[in-house]
Amino acid sequence: MKPLFHPSVEDITVEGILHALSDPVRASIFMDIASANCAQTCSDFLSVSDRSIPKSTLSQHFKSLREAGLIRGERIGVEMHNKSRCEEIDKRFPGLIPAIVKAHMAQTGGKKAKSDAKSARKKPAARA
Repeated sequence: MKPLFHPSVEDITVEGILHALSDPVRASIFMDIASANCAQTCSDFLSVSDRSIPKSTLSQHFKSLREAGLIRGERIGVEMHNKSRCEEIDKRFPGLIPAIVKAHMAQTGGKKAKSDAKSARKKPAARA
């Protein structure tokens, strides 16, 4: 399996961070990962902001966040575990991530973006 790319802290740029967070789904995913006390799996985000996200699209969002240096992904078995790199980024750009998180919370009214993935899976599929 191909190894994951994680930029060194010195290669992380403000422009890359802002570009990665310019997508509302990626911003929501990052805010949830950044506020979590433990690693989050990709499958935890099959539903973001009450919308279902296809696995292929979700993979691209995680790749963008990883390549911007915002998260670190680790394969454990068949699952990908993701952690924020907030502490590392804060050493390089002091106050940037807390300012972005605060602005995101103000914009969303403090709502948590991620839906409960387990309850979303239990819902019956809509029929046409």
